Amino acid sequence: MATSAELLPYTPLLTAEQPQQPPHEATVPGIVDYKHRPAVRSKHGRWLSASFIIWVEMTERIACFGISGNLINFLTQKLGQSTAMAASNVSAWVGVSFLLTIFGAVVADSFLGKYYTIVASSLIYILGLGLLTLSAMLPSFECLNQERSIKGAACSSHLQIVMFFVALYLVGVGQGGHKPCVQAFGADQFDGEDPRERKAKSSFFNWWYFGVCMGAFLGTGVLSYIQDNLSWGLGFGIPCILVVIAQLIFLLGTMNYRYTMKSEGENPFKRIGRVFVAAARNWNASPTVAGDNEEAQETKLHDESRQFMFLRKALLRPEISNTSVKACSMSEVEEAKAVLRLFPIWATILVYAMVIVQPGTLFTKQGMTLDRSIGSNFFIPAAALQCAVYICVFICIPIYDRVLVPVARRLTGKPAGISMLQRVGTGLFISIFSMVVAAVTEKKRLKTALQHGLIDRPDVTIPMSIWWLLPQYVVFGIAEVFTMIGLQEFFYDQVPNELRSVGLSLYLSIFGVGGLLSSFLIYVINKTSSRSGGESWFSDNLNHAHLDYFYWLLAGLSALGLALFVYFAKSYIYNENKTRL
Repeated sequence: MATSAELLPYTPLLTAEQPQQPPHEATVPGIVDYKHRPAVRSKHGRWLSASFIIWVEMTERIACFGISGNLINFLTQKLGQSTAMAASNVSAWVGVSFLLTIFGAVVADSFLGKYYTIVASSLIYILGLGLLTLSAMLPSFECLNQERSIKGAACSSHLQIVMFFVALYLVGVGQGGHKPCVQAFGADQFDGEDPRERKAKSSFFNWWYFGVCMGAFLGTGVLSYIQDNLSWGLGFGIPCILVVIAQLIFLLGTMNYRYTMKSEGENPFKRIGRVFVAAARNWNASPTVAGDNEEAQETKLHDESRQFMFLRKALLRPEISNTSVKACSMSEVEEAKAVLRLFPIWATILVYAMVIVQPGTLFTKQGMTLDRSIGSNFFIPAAALQCAVYICVFICIPIYDRVLVPVARRLTGKPAGISMLQRVGTGLFISIFSMVVAAVTEKKRLKTALQHGLIDRPDVTIPMSIWWLLPQYVVFGIAEVFTMIGLQEFFYDQVPNELRSVGLSLYLSIFGVGGLLSSFLIYVINKTSSRSGGESWFSDNLNHAHLDYFYWLLAGLSALGLALFVYFAKSYIYNENKTRL
């Protein structure tokens, strides 16, 4: 059957008549190199290629977190936004950026392929970062003759604000194409059908996230200091340079990558969509009509076919008047079920996605009010405390991968030690305590401000060390090791092979919708709590605010989300091994 390679979607097709690799060189089925030749297992892909991609992602994460980690302070200090508006804007931007990954994944899996989507989205990313740097530099020219340019006052023009948000959302578009494709492309460097490479692929997701967190650590730790103490223009310019470097590193690995072959069959989106359309068209049809359909009868042999029984109506033969419409096959229906089974899990993670926004927004604003000094001359950037999350990840991932997994593997007989959903559920449980700790710590901060008579003095540092916030970051980091990596592997592994980028975009879209929900929740609570002259939970004077109430609310919602997750996870049937949680 004629096929085309992902790397060069518009070039001549690879056929059986073209030269093949010598017999002694084992090739990977369905995979080619950059010249459309069958990929040699010993020369292409595996850890050599994956290391290129992990380095690319680490560099891009430095840039990403260098922007997002301290963004709330730029909005409040330089653009003069309120705490509630700034937190809402950051959450909305994070949400839109993650949701755009669905569009990027569709483009990759249906049109350009992962390789070219990564290259194109990186160029958009660089353009956005360049404009962001320029927008951060504008006030230094426009505020020279304005009275508002006195030290400590926010100074921004309409031009700067417009350019800033256009640039910010261009960055979001670039991330939308980059995020789902880079990780899927990295995982494609391992053959899931080979026992040794299957174990390596599971480890890849651990070390991938290690690289992500290393980049986030450097981005928040180093760039937030530059932004707070040197220049916002320099703090945004460095990420632009880093993404250019990441693009060059990615191109260097072109000859070593494995590229997935695409069959010339029906587009997977169209194929799956046709199942839902056919099931809806036959909604009122009698199941007995399918009696002559052997494939319909065959589905009774499979346990997973008992789920979403309504989709079986897509197997019904069309009536005589509609002979131009063919019935769906059993494999197509099962493929649609595999995708649909993901959505209950997807929905129950949304509360966690709301929680994960907080370290980059409200946690950071808390830190700005506390004593951040080390010695007499050095002050820790409030955003830099997010590094504690990534330090926990650095410590926990090797322990998990080299100690916990081998022990669990011997006990359970599973290659990954525990199932993907068991890993996710463990992280969701731990994340509840991060919100509980945050609420208790915030209550302590408010009490300290009251004791020292600082309730009405928001510009005065509260005599309480910023290290009081450390435990909530640490617990949050431990939760990430379980939840984030487990979700990445789950949504990559449980979709049809042709939809791997879409699978990861579904994972990323969780945090897109979660960010938007967080933004909406903050907006509603801000309006409701400040009604009739009351003090908002997100008051600009954090000594009057009640972030502790918000954290308790998120803890309660997280507990509810965990209960729903366990309910759906217990009945989830994995696509390959057909085992339950």
